[in-house]
Amino acid sequence: MDKMKINQYVSFSNIIQGFWRAKDWQWTPQQLNRYLNELVERGITTMDHADIYGSYSCEGIFGEALKLSPQLRDQIEIVTKCGIILPSNPFHESSGHRYDHSKEHIIQSVDRSLQNLQVEQLDSLLIHRPSPLMDPNEVTEAIKALVKQGKVKSFGVSNFNKSEYDLLSKCLVCDKLHITLNQLEVSPYTLDAIENGTINHMYKDDVKIMSWSPMAGGKLFNLEDEKSARIMAVLSPLAQKYNVTSNGIIIAWLNKHPASLMPVLGTHKIERIDEAINGLKVSLTDQEWFDIYTASLGHDIP
Repeated sequence: MDKMKINQYVSFSNIIQGFWRAKDWQWTPQQLNRYLNELVERGITTMDHADIYGSYSCEGIFGEALKLSPQLRDQIEIVTKCGIILPSNPFHESSGHRYDHSKEHIIQSVDRSLQNLQVEQLDSLLIHRPSPLMDPNEVTEAIKALVKQGKVKSFGVSNFNKSEYDLLSKCLVCDKLHITLNQLEVSPYTLDAIENGTINHMYKDDVKIMSWSPMAGGKLFNLEDEKSARIMAVLSPLAQKYNVTSNGIIIAWLNKHPASLMPVLGTHKIERIDEAINGLKVSLTDQEWFDIYTASLGHDIP
């Protein structure tokens, strides 16, 4: 599988494995370790986490599995996110849900993630969501400290729109840092980041896009949903034409975009992984891409 260069230190696999549901899989460390090896054998080397996943448990689950094959660390890229406080947070006296982008919280979160993942360095750290209270200067100070300490190789954001990205990017550029990634919800069902210009804005600044929920959380396959039914009416014939599944066509649709969207998959079924990989081999025509696009819009383009 081809790799996407993120910066001079890090490259990601074109398909990324997400672990936000790892707690629900109820796997032993041995079972998860076997899955990690199967992913790497297929060229999927980038693993996406967040400190809050599984009520702060998924990073630890992954770390226990990784410990069984220490040599895997040199073959994978680990991404994690921070900045959200949940009521279940065991590290804060908080009964509510909020964001915390303080320097102290970011550094403490990274230290806990490193401990839970049982690694010494993150390949990328993302701020999980923008906050109305975000002080870009304080975030910059935290990232500068983490880079200096050798704890992160690259930095990015998640769910940031154009203005939120610009606010933080301006401060980081002044300190010779760079936002390398933005993780956005993008799928044939969810076009917001395409329609509002966020993806174009990232492309202009060479910020790579991780596409979370590329299957719209399974909503695409709910034919009782009128929008999903329209999209699937286009996907299904294309799947037959190219001898792949509808999942594969969705991956091909994302892959055709010039911003080279990297889908983050949440599956624990290796056959779904293989379906996605097969999708990378499909080259949709421009017309086929637009047929899916307009099915999602619900009307023809001007």
